[in-house]
Parts: sequence; structure tokens; C-alpha cells
Amino acid sequence: MRADRLVSLVLILRQRGRQSADALARELEVSTRTVLRDIEALSAAGVPVYAERGRNGGFALLSGFRTELTGLNHDEALALLTAGSARGEQVFGLGSELASAMRKVVDALPESNRVLADIAAQRFLIDPEKDLLSRRAVTEEVPDAVLIEVRRAVLAGHKLRIHYAAVNRAPKWRTVDPVGLVTVRGKGYLLTVTSGADRTYRLSRILAAVELAELAERPASVDLEQIWQERSTRFRAGGDQVAVRLRLDPARREELVETALGVHAESAGDDGWLRMEVTFQDSRHAEWALWQLGVDAEALTPQSLRVALLSRAAAVAESYRDSS
Repeated sequence: MRADRLVSLVLILRQRGRQSADALARELEVSTRTVLRDIEALSAAGVPVYAERGRNGGFALLSGFRTELTGLNHDEALALLTAGSARGEQVFGLGSELASAMRKVVDALPESNRVLADIAAQRFLIDPEKDLLSRRAVTEEVPDAVLIEVRRAVLAGHKLRIHYAAVNRAPKWRTVDPVGLVTVRGKGYLLTVTSGADRTYRLSRILAAVELAELAERPASVDLEQIWQERSTRFRAGGDQVAVRLRLDPARREELVETALGVHAESAGDDGWLRMEVTFQDSRHAEWALWQLGVDAEALTPQSLRVALLSRAAAVAESYRDSS
């Protein structure tokens, strides 16, 4: 909306000082011509914005033009700014809205807290794109059009039509009653009630979505944390699970625990390696997880998993056999 854009324009000039029309256009994701029209609108409305000519010119506000938000202490402001510094794409497609909101919050803070905000921006980094091993964070791409429809249906309490591509199945249209949205480690989930049964859908597998006018059949209020825990427990208990006994280098324990469904026993061996009993969703999941750990893990049972890993290793060795 233009009103939101005008507010963002004022806040950018307040916080960053003089800005060129091109820089403002990039920040606001509009054309330079639109920025010039917005500047004229602000000036006509009495906002003291002026142009500076020359090579390093641009637009600026007269000093002292600001509002203040009182009532926040240092720790409250720090908590709010830190929470808002996470990558926007993790907030159900609200990245640009989050950036706009944080500009407004920073501009409205008292001077002492704005100094704190500048320090926090330099000293705190939340969820960088890569970890210490240069591995990119795993985030799933979901079309904006899908996120908008899903988000609207969840908030409005309306039924939702989704074109969903389940694993190894052809995409199919379904009508669901949305309960809530959950994001976990870069993956988003839609929790629903479908034909009276609990269902959980990966947002990245929703190809299209349409909010319906009909009201959803769902509880008036929910404890989403409790619902997620209950569904997670049922998920770990279902399927063709595989129990695996293994040896593991302790340095790789965290990686294994993150991908396994559960750890049921663990002890230290005489060789310094861990002896563990864990479960995976199925044999394919177990093979994939152990393969990622390379020589730092050895499956002891079941024998079928050992054979599968041996076959995979033999195929890799064969592909390098003729190398000098």
C-alpha cells in the first residue's frame, strides 16, 4: 500500500540521512519515478523533505523530524530488536513486512535505545546463511502466492483448498480446515483438521492454495505448542521404523541426534566411540543418515543396513577405480 511505503520512506530518511532516488527505489522495491512522486506527496503533506543537488546529492529530512515510542526499557528494546533480526523468510513470507516494522520500531525508540539498537546490529547475528563449516542453512522455497493464501485462511478461520504433492504421489487437490502454522529449522508446516482427522502438510509441497469463504471447522482457541508436540510424538511412533545399533565418533553425535527419530540407549565404548541404539523413519532414512556420517559411524545392526551401506560404498569405490 502507498501509505505504508510513504511511512517507510520517511523512516529510511530519518535513520540513514541523505539517500539518492536510486537507493530509495532499491530499498522500497519500486521505480525511481515512483520514489520521486512519493517525495512530492510527502512535501505536499507538510513533511520537511528536501533535495540536495550535486554528485553526492539526494533527499533528506530536516533534523528533528521524528516521533518517540516511550515505555520500553533497554532490555525490552533489545529483546524486540533481536527477535526481529532473524531472516525474514523464516516468518511465513513476512520478510519485507518484518523489515518495514523494524524500521518503524527503531525510529520510534528513544535516543538511548536507538544507540542500543545500533550496537545490537553490530554485535548480534541470528541464524546466518552458513554455519562454521560453510554449510548453507536449509530453508525451503514456498511461492509468495501460496503463503499469502495459507496465512489468510489460518488467520481468518476459513477453509482452504490446497494442491498438495505428497512424497511419491501425484499432486492432488484437498480441502482442509487450517489450525495453525509452524516453522522448524527452516521448514514450514500447515497444521489442519481434514475430514475430522489431524493432518500436517509441508508448506514446500503445496503447489497452489485458495482461501475459501466457508468457515473452517476448528477449535476457537488452541495451544499450538502442545498440538505440535502431540503430532510429533505420533509421527515418531508411526511408519515402518527401523531400529539401528551403531558405533559413532562422539564428535558427530549432534548430527546423528538431529536426524534420528529417537535415541533409546547410549554408552561409551572402550575404544572411545559411542554405542547407541536409535530409530529412523524407515530403511531409506537410516541408510541416508549413516552415509552422511561416513567413516565416523558404523552400523552394527540390522544386517540389511550394513549390506546397503557396503553396496553404496562399493559403487563409489568402483567409480574411482581407474583414477591415477
